[in-house]
Amino acid sequence: MKHLCCWLLGAAVVPLLCSSAFADENEFVIGPDYTDAPETKVQDDVPKGTVHEFTMDSKDSKIYKGIAKNQKGTVPYQRKVAVYVPAQYKAGKDVAFIVAQDGLGYRNVLPTVLDNMIAAKRLPVMVAVMINSGGGDSLGSQRGLEYDTLDDVYCKFIESEVLPLISEKFNIRFTNDPEGRATMGGSSGAAAAFTMAWSHPELYRRVLSYSGTYVNQQFPVSRKTPLGAWEYHENLIKRSRKKPIRIWLHVSEKDNGWDRDEASYHNWVMANERMAAVLKDKGYDYRYVFAKKAGHTDGRVLRATLPSALEWLWQGYKAR
Repeated sequence: MKHLCCWLLGAAVVPLLCSSAFADENEFVIGPDYTDAPETKVQDDVPKGTVHEFTMDSKDSKIYKGIAKNQKGTVPYQRKVAVYVPAQYKAGKDVAFIVAQDGLGYRNVLPTVLDNMIAAKRLPVMVAVMINSGGGDSLGSQRGLEYDTLDDVYCKFIESEVLPLISEKFNIRFTNDPEGRATMGGSSGAAAAFTMAWSHPELYRRVLSYSGTYVNQQFPVSRKTPLGAWEYHENLIKRSRKKPIRIWLHVSEKDNGWDRDEASYHNWVMANERMAAVLKDKGYDYRYVFAKKAGHTDGRVLRATLPSALEWLWQGYKAR
């Protein structure tokens, strides 16, 4: 049996056929065709924010010195950071913000979306911190260490090293209101975003997740969470008291490991479906989107859904 659902893309409501498995007001099937949301296009009649870019050196960090070694010791590295400041922001005043992992990947779309939606008063005035990882991918990499571990070290890095540096450089005062603090990412960057909110809901309460790596990819291995981020839907969420987190999450039909079995702990589709199920069971504010005929962190899905995802994510927020 099919059910007619509605999915908000930009300013248009597009009807979609959703299978009975997704017959829920918070769960949607989109695709197989994708159109860039109008909010992703530059509009001449809206104020334009400013994007500042700079580089952080590992030698200046007390938290992430570097995972790679050679005969001389730790190998230094750099990470790029881009900071979007909306035209409406008044320097020195508290402002809402969103932290984007693998942030330079959103450099060409997120500022435009925020320009258009802030001007239309569909989103609050907010800064976007688009920050790259320390490099590499998966097990044994700096990125894997930062994004795939289930501890609060990465969150502490953002709070104690990244935000203060940006505040000093650009005269930005980030809000301390956890309702005004969001975090986002794709793949392991999405897992990192969720971990930030899970470990410190007093700091972050809004999470945007594309193709989240809620699988066993943790490095180094932890005895407390031996299955890595798979533990979120397997154990942690269902066995913990509900936290004040609001999460929008997506997975694609042909996402990573889509045809692997459960024993692999490396099937992104299975992991995200289980995330949605356990979030629903625990009564979380969530939205789950399944993208047909799409792949891992598919750019077509991002450009089609980002505006409506952000609008849903920030529902109910009022600046203090």
